[in-house]
Amino acid sequence: MKGEVSPLPRGRCMEKRMLPGSLTIRKMDPQDLEEVVSLSATSPSNPWSKQMFIEEMQHPNASCYVMTSGEPSTASPLGFLCFRNVGDESDLLNIGVHPESRGCGIGKKLMTFYVEECRQRGAKTLYLEVDPRNQPAVRLYLSQAYRKNGVRKNFYQGKFDALLMMRTI
Repeated sequence: MKGEVSPLPRGRCMEKRMLPGSLTIRKMDPQDLEEVVSLSATSPSNPWSKQMFIEEMQHPNASCYVMTSGEPSTASPLGFLCFRNVGDESDLLNIGVHPESRGCGIGKKLMTFYVEECRQRGAKTLYLEVDPRNQPAVRLYLSQAYRKNGVRKNFYQGKFDALLMMRTI
């Protein structure tokens, strides 16, 4: 379904908790792009185009991953993240969670994976920008030991500020 987020099978997230099942985080591949772009579009602050994801997937310092549940060959993405590591620093560029899986711990699992990946790659300081109007995301990052580090004026769509956050590992 081009331009639409595929509905998740019933039972993926019930009463704000994940039901038993296998969650997998794997490298994003071109077959994921239609759904990932649609999922990204559910974030009004900064949706990425297909070309933006392709460029990140090809960038030598970038990594993009998807989280799926169930059989890998048929599983739709529950979430994704893209980041860049340069030296001992990392910048979380984009993270998204399927609307039907928000509040189910997917973002937390993606962030835990991201921090561990950065640790294994030798990163010491992690950075991100977030729309301060996105309070669930701000709360997630604060719960992951990020602290507010400044403001980037007119970052989103040239008119909305971004909150700069960082943490050390």
